[in-house]
Amino acid sequence: MTARVLVVDDIQANVKLLEARLTAEYFEVLTARSGPEALDLCAAEGADVILLDVMMPGMDGFEVCRRLKSDPKCHHVPVIMVTALDQPSDKVQGLEAGADDFLTKPVDDLALITRVKNLARLKTLTDEMLMRASTSEQMGLPGGPDGSAPLSGLGGRVLLVEDHNRSAQRIADNLSSEQTLEVEGDPQAAMLALPDGNFDLLVVSLNLQAADGLRLCSQVRSIDRTRHLPILILVEPGDDARLLRGLDMGVNDYLVRPIDKNEMLARVRTQIKRKRYADMLKNRIEESVELAITDGLTGLHNRRYMESHLQTLVDEAVQRGKPLSLMIADIDFFKSVNDTFGHDVGDMVLREFAGRVRTNTRGIDLACRYGGEEFVMVMPDTDLAKAYVVAERLRQCVAGQSFAIDGQNKMLEITASVGVACLEHPDDTPETILKRADQALYCAKKDGRNRVVADAA
Repeated sequence: MTARVLVVDDIQANVKLLEARLTAEYFEVLTARSGPEALDLCAAEGADVILLDVMMPGMDGFEVCRRLKSDPKCHHVPVIMVTALDQPSDKVQGLEAGADDFLTKPVDDLALITRVKNLARLKTLTDEMLMRASTSEQMGLPGGPDGSAPLSGLGGRVLLVEDHNRSAQRIADNLSSEQTLEVEGDPQAAMLALPDGNFDLLVVSLNLQAADGLRLCSQVRSIDRTRHLPILILVEPGDDARLLRGLDMGVNDYLVRPIDKNEMLARVRTQIKRKRYADMLKNRIEESVELAITDGLTGLHNRRYMESHLQTLVDEAVQRGKPLSLMIADIDFFKSVNDTFGHDVGDMVLREFAGRVRTNTRGIDLACRYGGEEFVMVMPDTDLAKAYVVAERLRQCVAGQSFAIDGQNKMLEITASVGVACLEHPDDTPETILKRADQALYCAKKDGRNRVVADAA
């Protein structure tokens, strides 16, 4: 895969060695010889992964990492600390500074490439979500990521898959102060619990007595509802082959036994924080999409959504040989409501009218605000006669009960005119059906309003 990797080290030989290894795997490599240079380069040109040496004069790797992670423009860029230090306390310090992973010198080639590829994939997914969220913000929709509210890595839901009782109990004792932990000894039972368990992290032992932990990891990555759940594996010393296989299939992190409590707490916090960040972006994107297809005043779908889906509904009806009908409803004399009572009252009427449209809508129907005081309802599997009945029921629902004005002791008598048309020929288009319904609506208004007219063409 292609990705831009920034290598930061004050020793030229180390830089050249890492550059050669990464270039051989077709990565684009940038290099920096100091912390300030790395910060400037990252700000100016960007990077997908940063390999950051810890021991540098002036500004060490921990400080560089802290500054990168505090910058909203690059705090999502994965950082791998490269160090000759191999004490758990050093790893904890790096993880607390925001590092995503560690490589210990001398750097193993397979570990280097696997780690970089894994984090580069994560960066690509994050970039896609950031781009969508940013596009929504540029369109005037709320929810663009601003990085101003740091997320907590505490209070997460963790599922531990471990069938050694003593080991599971030690992990539970260590994690229970910060996280909510559930323990499952059977991988298949764990697989059943994951989709609906609302977990933030899956921890899997690769030393299960009666099952293969990697198979569980593979299953988790193959199912849509769990594909993006962070996975942390527990490995035995020297089990590099299985560790690398796990990382290659998308495992996010690992701990080598015997497990240091502080390192485990730090790595779990990091994974939970990362998941919450991804979930936040996903939710903002979904909210933006919902806003893009929804009329803000009435809560019905907007015209853009209706027009983009009507062609599909027409095509499906033609292919299946099923009927499809469409109605256009227009609030009678709506301009006089605005002129007499003001636009606030007019908005109340529109919202109430939309509510009455909903009560006459099935789950398969498509109801939208077409524009102004016009509403459209598309009714699959409905012929013209049945559509007329629905339209008449809506007309009676509107005319039969007065519209209350909030905060005022007044009731408005509101009526609506409705035009109905249906799919008549295989070569009908959304435009022709809408035009016939609009002509029927014109006849209803011309004939005195507060009535339903079905297209008789």
